[in-house]
Amino acid sequence: MLELLLTQFVLLWAVIDPVGSIPVFLSQTRGMTAAQQRRIAFKAIFISALTLLFFLVAGQILLEAMEVPLPAFQVAGGLVLLLFALTMIFGESKPASEIDLHDENLWDKAVYPLAIPSIASPGAMLAIVMLTDNTRFDFSQQAVTAGIMLSVLAITLVLLMLANPIQRVIGAAGAAIVSRVMGLILASVAMNELLSGLHSYFTQLAG
Repeated sequence: MLELLLTQFVLLWAVIDPVGSIPVFLSQTRGMTAAQQRRIAFKAIFISALTLLFFLVAGQILLEAMEVPLPAFQVAGGLVLLLFALTMIFGESKPASEIDLHDENLWDKAVYPLAIPSIASPGAMLAIVMLTDNTRFDFSQQAVTAGIMLSVLAITLVLLMLANPIQRVIGAAGAAIVSRVMGLILASVAMNELLSGLHSYFTQLAG
């Protein structure tokens, strides 16, 4: 049980990438007061939580309505997570690729790019659906997964509140290094999901 909780925490930490969101947050709140920065941080986490909870509750229902078997989605999700992880490792780091996105509306910055796609990333949406598969996990296990997800978001909020001192300590290069390490961990988890989905899919065909 402890190993499962740790695996879920590492996966959600990797796809949400709290540390990698710090430079994005700083770039979007440059020149704002501390109070304005806090308001944007809270709003971004709130929007991210609602988005991921929606996928937790309704993601599999939507798949079933479209008659997409979950093993197929698991394979696709694992592949997308793997590609997402490879971009974290070999491509532009998350801060470098997202830091130049701007929006004219001050408060819209909490939604884009901070909440989506920086915190509630496509990888996080796919991961939360796979981690709450109705055929593999009961309600109590799904509730635990939701709790882990919310705890990662809570940690993200704390890091955003401490963004200025953290940026001074690790610098942009440090944030990029952490993002790449998380990408390597995510690639391992994604491969496991992909292989597990293939096994489940061909087992169903054989049955």
